Amino acid sequence: MALVLFMILLASAGGHIYQYRARRQQQRQLEYAAQKMHRIIAEHTGEKLLIDTDDPSMKAVLREINALLEHNQKTIAAYRKMEISKRRMLANISHDLKTPLTVIQGYIEIILNDANASEEEMKTLLTKTNSKAAELSALIKKFFELSRLDSGDKEIAVSRVNMNELCRRNILGFYDVLTKKALQVKIDLPEDPVYGWGNDEELDRVLHNLLSNAIQYGSEGGVVGLALRSNDQTVFIDVWDQGKGIREPEQDRVFERLYTLEDSRNKAYQGSGLGLTITKRIIEQLGGRIYLESKPYVQTVFTVELKKISF
Repeated sequence: MALVLFMILLASAGGHIYQYRARRQQQRQLEYAAQKMHRIIAEHTGEKLLIDTDDPSMKAVLREINALLEHNQKTIAAYRKMEISKRRMLANISHDLKTPLTVIQGYIEIILNDANASEEEMKTLLTKTNSKAAELSALIKKFFELSRLDSGDKEIAVSRVNMNELCRRNILGFYDVLTKKALQVKIDLPEDPVYGWGNDEELDRVLHNLLSNAIQYGSEGGVVGLALRSNDQTVFIDVWDQGKGIREPEQDRVFERLYTLEDSRNKAYQGSGLGLTITKRIIEQLGGRIYLESKPYVQTVFTVELKKISF
């Protein structure tokens, strides 16, 4: 009887010792996790917690903490990228607003100070001033438009759009420009009508911008193309050219606010850098997406994807 009691006490003591050791190990793990997390947060490091325990519950907790840390690190990285983009955008806004304002101010000073200027000279200066003022007004309008799209203040009504007609209408709108530049035009539209979810007015703006860019930046290739294709769920509109293209390092940035290519400050390539950003926002609000593929002097193609309406 005494032996049995001794064995029971021994087993009980062993159980208590095991539980004590388990609690101590768990406590050490919690202390380690708390100290490591404090250092990670304070020093903004990309470290993770070491999972060195046999306790299934503790393993699960540490895994979830690591997932939270990873999410937090991605959020911080995205925020930093946004801050850099914002600073770059503000610098570009300052440049793009200052340039026409400086020119306008220069013309006005000449008008005010040149008492000997002829009526014809005055008319020329006023015409140039008006042109620069219109350019400035258009730029400010684009800033306002992008602001509304980003904030969600602009609602775009979505309805059925005949994509064949949309493409025909927009390429015909550039007939005079294409003829003047002697550009070859390649159009690939299906015989049967293709319908997609969109907005006629906004998609006109999108295609006008893409075709305008293809003509302006891709005219060296001598050809501009427009193609419409689809599958069971999606409509694809391709606008392409065979010009100088966009280098791979710049391809991910062309849709950023006010991003322009290296030579876009040259007169022949000037632009506000807002057109593609606005285009992307419009397509996203229509439930689609836009992307770019470019091989210089082979093919540069912007592809718009929208939801297809099937009957």
